[in-house]
Amino acid sequence: MAQRVICHAALMPRVEPLSREDLSEHEDRFALTEQFMGFVPNSMLTMARVPGLMEQFQALAGSIFTNGLIEPALVQMVAQVTSSAAGCRYCQAHTAHSAERLGVPEEKLADLWLFETSEHFSDAERAALRLAFHSGQVPNAASEEDFAACREHFDEAQITAIVATISLFGFLNRWNDTMGTQLEEKPKGFGERVLSANGWEPGHHA
Repeated sequence: MAQRVICHAALMPRVEPLSREDLSEHEDRFALTEQFMGFVPNSMLTMARVPGLMEQFQALAGSIFTNGLIEPALVQMVAQVTSSAAGCRYCQAHTAHSAERLGVPEEKLADLWLFETSEHFSDAERAALRLAFHSGQVPNAASEEDFAACREHFDEAQITAIVATISLFGFLNRWNDTMGTQLEEKPKGFGERVLSANGWEPGHHA
């Protein structure tokens, strides 16, 4: 399966993120994010320009990441594959980096785009990632067969949680690719070290 490659000219952020120091009233929120991700993403600092958006988005993301229906590592892999299908290099690097922090081996993450054939993935993971890959495309390519395959391994609530993850990253993919959000050093370095063998590069997020 060849990775979808989208070329962008090098760009500055189209909207500058606000400074963390200028958002001191949200420091508890930033500290929690930093604990989970290892850094505060520039996407949050850009969302902070719209009153209430950052807070409401974080609440939605928290309900998806911590509902306990799907293993956290699989959540991040679903997010990475749907972001790869959509072409968002920023989200690809973020989700792979987060999966590694949750214990997914680097060799498995390097093979994420090869999930159909790689020995690193179970049949359950392949079903979830196939749905993520098809759902991330435009037009949406999710099929009845994809859902039937998921039902062999997941119940209805778990499938809904998988689709919730895909849908959350539908927003993030569009947000970050449109904004040209600049990649932070940790996920950028991880992407260059682990994902570049399968065609990843930061593009206009550098």
